[in-house]
Amino acid sequence: MSDRQPNEKPVVRGADGSESAYVESQVIMSTVRVIAPFSLTYGLFLLFHGADSPGGSFQGGAIIGATVLMIAFAFGIEPTRNWLRNRTVVVLAAGGTAMFALVGLIPMAYGANFLEHPFYHEQFGIKTKWGLEAIEVLGVAPIVAGVVSGLFFVIAAGSLPATEEVSEDD
Repeated sequence: MSDRQPNEKPVVRGADGSESAYVESQVIMSTVRVIAPFSLTYGLFLLFHGADSPGGSFQGGAIIGATVLMIAFAFGIEPTRNWLRNRTVVVLAAGGTAMFALVGLIPMAYGANFLEHPFYHEQFGIKTKWGLEAIEVLGVAPIVAGVVSGLFFVIAAGSLPATEEVSEDD
């Protein structure tokens, strides 16, 4: 038997034993299980078709990041944070920035301008299109997905109850 009163809301405890604002909903969890693969696929579609059709790396990265948020809303922020890890979010944002800079700085090393994509065709025989694709797929999309997810986790961490208790003697 439960020692909870009939009208009292259930208390959900986090991994560390602290109270959590998360309340499990089978409807939301089931819906996210069905929708998440489709939204992730759509984000990847926009990402890879960005140079040739409407949409692009920013929109694709935002949808991929929003998919992570949708999973966190359905299954809890802490389990999602543990699954994705801060390291992964930082690698996405920092790695995307590094790739953007690398693709842009290589032409400068040879005396061309920053992000001068025709340089790759002239110097290495690589089509100009692939320079733009590298910026979109390896640079902008990971930056956007990492920043959207990272900001969400930072804001959510600020809303979680404090784990340290202040004694009345202080």
